[in-house]
Amino acid sequence: MPERSDSDSRKLLRRLRDVLGAQSKGQERLDQITHLIADSMLTEVCSIYLFRDPETLELCATEGLKPEAVHQTRMKLGEGLVGRVARSNAPVNTADAPAEKGFRYMPETGEEIYSSFLGVPIQRVGEKLGVLVVQSKTARQFSDDEIYALEVVAMVLAEMTELGAFTSDDDGMRALHRQPVMFHGATGQEGAAEGHVWLHEPRVVVTNPVADDPLTEIDRIREAVGQLRVSVDDLLSLQSLDKDQKQVLEAYRMFANSRGWLRRMEEDIQSGLSAEAAVEKEQSAARARLETVPDAYLRERLQDLDDLSNRLLRILTGQGADTGAAMPDNPVLVARNIGPAELLEYGRKLRGVVLEDGSVGSHAAIVARALAIPLVIHARRVTTEALNGDHILVDGDQGIAHLRPEETVARAFRDKIAMQTQAQQRYASLRDLPALTRCGTTIALHMNAGLMADLPSLEGSGADGVGLFRTELQFLVRNKMPRRAELATLYARVMDAAKDKRVAFRTLDIGSDKVLPYMKPNDEPNPAMGWRAIRVGLDKPGVLRMQIQALLRAANGRPLTVMFPFVSEFSEFQNARAHVLREVHRERSLGHVVPDQLEIGAMLETPSLAFAPDAFFQLTDFVSIGGNDLKQFFFAADRENERVRRRYDMLNLSFLGFIEQIIARCAATGTPLSFCGEDAGRPIEALVLAALGLRSLSMRPASIGPVKALLRRADLGQIRAVVDAARARGDDSARPALMDHLSTLSD
Repeated sequence: MPERSDSDSRKLLRRLRDVLGAQSKGQERLDQITHLIADSMLTEVCSIYLFRDPETLELCATEGLKPEAVHQTRMKLGEGLVGRVARSNAPVNTADAPAEKGFRYMPETGEEIYSSFLGVPIQRVGEKLGVLVVQSKTARQFSDDEIYALEVVAMVLAEMTELGAFTSDDDGMRALHRQPVMFHGATGQEGAAEGHVWLHEPRVVVTNPVADDPLTEIDRIREAVGQLRVSVDDLLSLQSLDKDQKQVLEAYRMFANSRGWLRRMEEDIQSGLSAEAAVEKEQSAARARLETVPDAYLRERLQDLDDLSNRLLRILTGQGADTGAAMPDNPVLVARNIGPAELLEYGRKLRGVVLEDGSVGSHAAIVARALAIPLVIHARRVTTEALNGDHILVDGDQGIAHLRPEETVARAFRDKIAMQTQAQQRYASLRDLPALTRCGTTIALHMNAGLMADLPSLEGSGADGVGLFRTELQFLVRNKMPRRAELATLYARVMDAAKDKRVAFRTLDIGSDKVLPYMKPNDEPNPAMGWRAIRVGLDKPGVLRMQIQALLRAANGRPLTVMFPFVSEFSEFQNARAHVLREVHRERSLGHVVPDQLEIGAMLETPSLAFAPDAFFQLTDFVSIGGNDLKQFFFAADRENERVRRRYDMLNLSFLGFIEQIIARCAATGTPLSFCGEDAGRPIEALVLAALGLRSLSMRPASIGPVKALLRRADLGQIRAVVDAARARGDDSARPALMDHLSTLSD
C-alpha cells in the first residue's frame, strides 16, 4: 500500500481512538465516527448498520442520510445491498447502486440520490456484528486501497462493538454482552439447572485495536510468530505423536512459516492496527473464507489457521487458558466442544454443560449422562455471547439455554426445577418398592452405567442391577490403551460396588461416533453402519481378548455377565462367544479362579439379528435390545441428524410390531430378553414395552423413579388393549390414544 494511504489510515484510526476514549454516550460516539469516516474518505455518506438480532440489521448511525431514519430503518439478513454484505461476509462495491441486483429502495433514508456504494462487514472472528457503508453521488468504483482502508476501520469498529463502546442503557443501545439471549439447541442429556457461565476456553479480549508505533507492533508480531514456530516445532518433536496428530501439526507449521500470513498482518499494522487486531483481522478473513469453501480438506486447513491464530493471540496478550478467574458458584460449562477426559476432570462440580457442537452420541454426551449433568448441544454462537460469570439456565429437556435471562423467565424456570425436585422426592419414596403393576406383573428396572461415579446411584435409585455397563469410557478418556491389570482392578471395583446385584458388561463399543484418541479414525462415509463395536473386536482380537481376560480376573470366581454390541449375524456371536470360552479355558489352565456362573449375551441393535436362525436364540444366554441403534436402523433415520431423528416415534405401530416379533422369538426359545436405551427411561414408552411383554428394562438412574411410578399405576392388559385398538384403526402411532387413556388413571 502506498505510504500516503498508510498515513491517512493511521490518522483516521487515531482520530477514531480519540473519539472512543472520550466520555460520551454510545449514540454520540457512533455519530462522531460516521462523520470522521465520511470526511476522511471524501464521501457524502457513511452509515453503520448493527445487528439487533441474528436476522435483523438496523441503521444505528449515519452521516449524509436522513437523521430520522436512524433506528427506524431495518432489513433482514440478505435483504438489499447491506443485507447482502452481511450474509456473504464480503464487500459489495458498485458505481451504480440502484441498478445493482438486490438493491432495496428505502425512501425514509433519502439515499436514492447516491450512486456509488461500498459496504464491508463489521465482524470479529466469525461473529457478524454489522455493516459499514460509504456512498457518494459521483458514479465510481472504489479502489482496492479504499476497500482495504474501510476494512481496517471496520475491524476497529468490531473490536469496540465487542467491548460495548457504542452501547449505553440510557440511550436505548444495550451492550452486546448484557442482553438476554435464548439458544435453541438440542438435547444431549435431560435435566434442568441454573448457574453461572464457566468458559472452557476463555476468549482473548483485544483492548488496544489501534497502535501509534507500527515499528514496535511489527517487532511484537514477528517475535510472537517466532515463539509460535518454536512451540509447534517442539510439539512435532514429541515421540508420542501418531500419524494424524503429526499431520495436523505439519499444517500448523506450514501456516506458522507462511510469509504471506505474516506479510498481511504487517500490512494491517502499517495501516494503524495493533498486532492483536491485525491477527484478528486475518483470522476473521479466514473464517469468512471458511464459510464459502466447499472442499472439506481446505475447510480443515482453514480451521487449522483459525486455531493457530488463537495460539498467537494468547502469546501476544498473555491471556492463557487459565486467566486467574475463580470458578463461579454453580458453574455451567460453556464450550465449542470438549473431550471426555476434560469433562471428567470437572466432574460433578458442574451444574450443566452447553456446547456449540457435540452430538447425542458424542463422548461428552456419554460422560454427561454418566454424571447426570444436563447437556445442551448445537447452541450456535454461545461461546461468542457468553462471558464468565453470566447467569445461565440450562433446559436439557427442551435443548434450550437462557443466557442472562429476564427475571420472569428465571422465575418460571425455578418453578420447573422445584416441581422436578418435588417429583424426585415422591419417586424416592418408591425406591424400595417393586415396579409392580396393578395387574400384578413385576418389571425389573436396571440402570445404565459407565463410570465408578455411577455406582452410588445403584442403591439410591432402587435399580435391580446394572443392565448395561459401558466399558469404552475407560478407553475414551485415556491417551493410550489401558493395561489389563488396570481394567481388572476397575471391573472388580464395579462388582464390589454392585454387591450381589447383576452387572452386564458390554464389551468395547467403539467406532461410529466413538473413536479412541490413540486409534486412527477411519474415513467412512457412514460410520454408524461401518467398522464399529463387535466388528472391531473380531478384527482386532488382541484387544477383545485383553478385555475378556480383565473381566474374568475381576470376577475372581463371582458370577460374570458379558454381552457383545452390534451383533448383526449369528456367526459374529459364535466367534465372539468362542473367544470368551477360550479365555476361560486359558485362565483355568493357568490356575486362576474362573466365574462360578457365566452369562454370554448379545445386543440386538440391527434388524438383521431379529431374523437370525433359532440356533442363535438357543445358544445365547440372553438378548438385550439396543433401542437407540435399532430405532435409527428401522426407520433409516440417523439419530445424529436433528432434521430426522425426532421425526420417528418409538410408539409407531410398525416399530412396536417389530418389537413384538423379537419378544415372540425369544419367548419361543426361552431366551431372557431386556430393552436398553433412552426409550426405556421414558415412562410412557416403558409402559408400552412392558405391555408388549418385556419384563426387564435398563435406563439412566434418574429415570427409574418416574418409570416405576407410572408402572405401579397401570394395568398392562388395558395398555395392550389401547395399542391393539390403535393398530386396528390404522393409526400411525399409539401415542395419542395412550395419552387419552393415561389421563383417566387415578393415583
